[in-house]
Amino acid sequence: MFKKKITLNILLLLIASDILETAIQFFFKKSALAEQGFVVTGLSSSLVFLRAAFSSPFLWAGLLTVVTVFIIWSTVLSRIDLSVAVPIASFSYVLVPLVSIIFLHEKIALLRWLGIFFILAGVVLVSLSSKERITQDK
Repeated sequence: MFKKKITLNILLLLIASDILETAIQFFFKKSALAEQGFVVTGLSSSLVFLRAAFSSPFLWAGLLTVVTVFIIWSTVLSRIDLSVAVPIASFSYVLVPLVSIIFLHEKIALLRWLGIFFILAGVVLVSLSSKERITQDK
């Protein structure tokens, strides 16, 4: 068990990870929208689809961002507990819908926002319970 404190550097890495996770979802969505007209019915149409998909700059940006997030996340997890890192890095639950509204012009229903609120409330409760457990262990 680590029980290491979260430093400013770790917090900044967690924030960067959340922002980049949101960017990944955006890049993959933009890539998928570009390939929306393709119908895959066999091997030759699959190859045409793959050629088009891999020519998308959004797909490559998404893949590069995945590698970056992997490096950041591995660094974070080498320094703090997973059960502490994941709740802190859960703001993409809010960031992804916001980016979807602003850049993709998607509509987010009130019921979905309510669900997002409950997920975040659960994250806060999990985070608080892990802090409580750590202080009890001391």
